[in-house]
Amino acid sequence: MNKAITEGLVFMPPTFANGLDVWSSQNGTAGSDTYAGSGNAAYVPADQDFGGCLELLKTQTTQQLRWMGETPMLPGCYLRVTARVKAISGNLPSVQIAGWAGGAGDAHVGGVVEVGPTKALTSYGGIVEVSAIVGTGARSGVDMAWGMAPLYGHFGLNLTGANGAVVRIDDIKIEDVTSVFHRTMMDWVDVKDYGAIGDGVTNDVAAFEAADAAANGREVLISDGVYSLPSNVTFQNRVRFQGSLTMPVEARLSLTKNYNLGAYIAAFGGDEVLAFKKALQALFNYTDHESLDMQGRRIELTEPIDVQAVVSNISSFAVRRVIRNGQFNVVSGPNWNDVVVTSIASYSTGNSNELTSVANIANIQVGSLVKGAGVGREIYVKAVNVGAQKLTLSQPLFAAAGTQNYTFRRFKYVLDFSGFSGLDKFVLSDIEFQCTGTASAILLAPDGLTFQVRDCFITKPKNRGITSPGTGCQGMLIDRCQFLSNEQSTRSQDRSSVAINVNSNDSKIRDNRAVKFGTFGVWNGTGHLFSGNHWFQGDGETDGIRKAGLVFTTANPKATVVGNYVDNNFIEITNEHDSSPDFNNEFAFGGLTITGNIFTVNDVAPWFHWIVIKPYGAGHYLSGLNISGNVFRSLNGNIDRVDHVDETYAGLDMNSARNVVVQGNTFNLVNQPIYNPLTFKHVENSDSASWVVSTESHLPFGGMTKSMVGLVPDGKILRASNTHVTEFPFCALKQGADQDEVRVKWSQACRGTVHLTVRMDNPV
Repeated sequence: MNKAITEGLVFMPPTFANGLDVWSSQNGTAGSDTYAGSGNAAYVPADQDFGGCLELLKTQTTQQLRWMGETPMLPGCYLRVTARVKAISGNLPSVQIAGWAGGAGDAHVGGVVEVGPTKALTSYGGIVEVSAIVGTGARSGVDMAWGMAPLYGHFGLNLTGANGAVVRIDDIKIEDVTSVFHRTMMDWVDVKDYGAIGDGVTNDVAAFEAADAAANGREVLISDGVYSLPSNVTFQNRVRFQGSLTMPVEARLSLTKNYNLGAYIAAFGGDEVLAFKKALQALFNYTDHESLDMQGRRIELTEPIDVQAVVSNISSFAVRRVIRNGQFNVVSGPNWNDVVVTSIASYSTGNSNELTSVANIANIQVGSLVKGAGVGREIYVKAVNVGAQKLTLSQPLFAAAGTQNYTFRRFKYVLDFSGFSGLDKFVLSDIEFQCTGTASAILLAPDGLTFQVRDCFITKPKNRGITSPGTGCQGMLIDRCQFLSNEQSTRSQDRSSVAINVNSNDSKIRDNRAVKFGTFGVWNGTGHLFSGNHWFQGDGETDGIRKAGLVFTTANPKATVVGNYVDNNFIEITNEHDSSPDFNNEFAFGGLTITGNIFTVNDVAPWFHWIVIKPYGAGHYLSGLNISGNVFRSLNGNIDRVDHVDETYAGLDMNSARNVVVQGNTFNLVNQPIYNPLTFKHVENSDSASWVVSTESHLPFGGMTKSMVGLVPDGKILRASNTHVTEFPFCALKQGADQDEVRVKWSQACRGTVHLTVRMDNPV
């Protein structure tokens, strides 16, 4: 059955027997001349070949015959127009199927082919059949590809050649031959059936939208060709690409039913970088897309991906999005070179996160690392105000008041999010960043919440693994990632790479592994949790030098370091990101729990230490520091002790120490284990009224004997007469040159053994 009839439409024109008043001698439009009553046309009721037919005398250069009915042009539908003609007398003409394309408002649609192939009549009485196929798509076998603009057509035929010919024409047939091109039972529709041209120039957006609307759950086929889509296109059905697309940078493609990188690579002719960027546009702009699956694809990058520039219509974003399951491989070239700018600028502690009067500011980029006198580690440019000649910094400077030269070094990152003003809830999962010693990996936005990196490999970054130029690291989650340095063969002290830096609060760093970076991480802010990580920074040197692995740049980080493997590096607690580093009624050094960790080191000088406190100003003290249940083990040589106060800038006020707990630790090949409280035995062999009791430097961080917890005799205390002394002694604390001794004072000279418990702090 004819498809059009089943849909309530009739394509077939009426027979000539029904009258010639619906058959036009012009283009078939309303008001055009008809053959009814004309002198050159008549109905013949009983032709021996045709039965009823039209006899027509050719009097025009092109003698037209058009049905005045409007034959609908349905999207994806193909019609075959057929006529049988024979010459009766006169000159022998040629014949062709012809039509007139009508569009919206009954306007003629120009620029389309409106005639079919021509056939010549070569004898009298011989029947010639002529046909042409008309439809929306430019398929092979389609004579008149009209696209989507025509809504209907007036169809018939043309007679060409010399005038004077008399011909007879059988009833013209118009039939639906769509099934020749695609069956209605097939599970796909082809965009070419809906007017797509695929020449790389013609705007095919309307055809794509029509095909998607007609698919109704079936797959949309983008057949061979290059299709120009100058504006946004969204598919509500699955799409299969044989051909490819070309789109402007700002135009977006949304594949709602097969949103994955492979589909975009197919869409853009195998261009993986362009495909990834177009997929990113969809990820940020459409609610249908929560997660971009890279499908294990490897993308070769010759330049950084500036994510905000790709989605230039969005300046901040706060809806969860995920990129997962793929690999980026960096190809070396000049696009990865650092950008270095040297500029003079002024700094004031009154505006501690700003540099002002910055020369050459237009060349300084957000995300640049700042270097200069009095500048702490991992300080970056958070914002640039060219008009005001002002830079906003990620952290204050500890000793830079005044005017000086600064160096701004902008590393290049595989994924650069710094163009966003804010980015929340973004996740990178199961991705390998093959940085090849050429690029850094990830640069966060200046502001944002809960950026997450999980199950990723960051391999051989040139400078940095994950960089936060501001507070875009608030609540950051880094889980089960591998950080493999590009400085594997470099001596520990010569390495400069940093795996992670954090400028804000509440990061969670869990179950990661980092190998041979200059520093595993630099952390400002508070509320951080480190659990189950292993960071290794050793080398093959004898008596080697080790650098800090985990650096806290706020004195009281309110953090826990639990169950980690600290391997050939140390934990350093500083206040280098304080513009007024002298103590000023703030939290003291502490607020830190270091418990249940494995600390190991090998082949180092004896003066190596695992826990170092480095005040950048005077007057600081310890408060709320817990170092418990750890294992400290040195291999291939002893070290002196595990703890140290670096007094490069200032020491600690040990007289003010409070609530310091160092207990339950295990020490292997450590000459001076540390404890607080410290319980030890003293034996006095000679009679004396004042026993000098040394703690033998077992109190942590060079602490003094600040409080006495207990003194218990071990056996009898005897006077010179060998009689028992029953009185209790008086203890004088903070004795000796380092104030780490106790004087046990008796009313008379005596000897014996006592057990003492002392503290280097006030316990509360």
